[in-house]
Amino acid sequence: MSTQQFVYLIFGIVLALALVFDLGIISKKNKEVSIKNAFWQTIFWVVLAMSFFVFMWVEKGSKPALEYLSAYLMEWSLSIDNIFVFILIFNSFKVKEKNYSRVLLIGILMAIVFRIMFITVGVALVAQFHWILYGFGLFLLYTGYKMFTTNDDDNFEPHETKVYLLLKKYLPLASHDGNGKFMVKENGKPIYTTLFVVVILLASIDLVFALDSIPAVMGISKDKLVIYTSNIFAVLGLRSLFFLLRRAVNKFDFLQQGIAIVLIFIGAKMLGEYYIDQWIDKTLQTVLSLLVILICISGSIGYSIYFDKKGKIDSLPEEKN
Repeated sequence: MSTQQFVYLIFGIVLALALVFDLGIISKKNKEVSIKNAFWQTIFWVVLAMSFFVFMWVEKGSKPALEYLSAYLMEWSLSIDNIFVFILIFNSFKVKEKNYSRVLLIGILMAIVFRIMFITVGVALVAQFHWILYGFGLFLLYTGYKMFTTNDDDNFEPHETKVYLLLKKYLPLASHDGNGKFMVKENGKPIYTTLFVVVILLASIDLVFALDSIPAVMGISKDKLVIYTSNIFAVLGLRSLFFLLRRAVNKFDFLQQGIAIVLIFIGAKMLGEYYIDQWIDKTLQTVLSLLVILICISGSIGYSIYFDKKGKIDSLPEEKN
């Protein structure tokens, strides 16, 4: 068995055990998730991801391990940005809190399947046509610029998305959650509930976000193992992160700009790859990418918190003499 196959095997075993632990012990069906439980679930997934980083370092060396860490942080930060859209979807379809966990889990597992397919096709295309990377680079520059200057999330309306309109056109949809079911029968005919619609929307929205994140990860590493594992660990931690941050995510006003700068950096790096390789070795490039990601994401979150506190202080009424 090669080192690559061994790492894949360990990743699969760890992932299976983690899902059993998360679903069978930590999570409980049809129960609201408290902030405390969400915190420990988030710690669980982050520690697991960091443990795999150490394992990668031991088995594959420093460069692949640092690429994995950079890609994971990139995906993790994008996941925070996804949460705002998820909140809009839940609110729009009036999903009960007790159903949040199950709906998120199914939607995320579907998203992982779609991402694996997307990554497989993307890696195969890049291996066959290397010039596609330059297309990805231009796409990331455009996406980063658009993300920095506008905020499409503010105008997002779940009931107006193409996916919802297609579901409405071809499937009989109910206006209720079927008491926690995805499909019910009315007059002997199957009717799909709002929970079914939400699951499909979550998976499709995550796939849209993957159009940004996967090219960005491919700008960090061409290694399929790094791309697969970083994506899957980040997405699986999204459910607990949602419960932890859902009441605070709208306070990260400048996170989007931080992510945009990272996307622009990676896009420029992809376009200038040939010349950069002449001056900087791959390991140092990976370290620099990791530093840029850490500085931009932590800086944008820190500035958002500072700006929010400053706004609250400025809004306080002045004391009368």
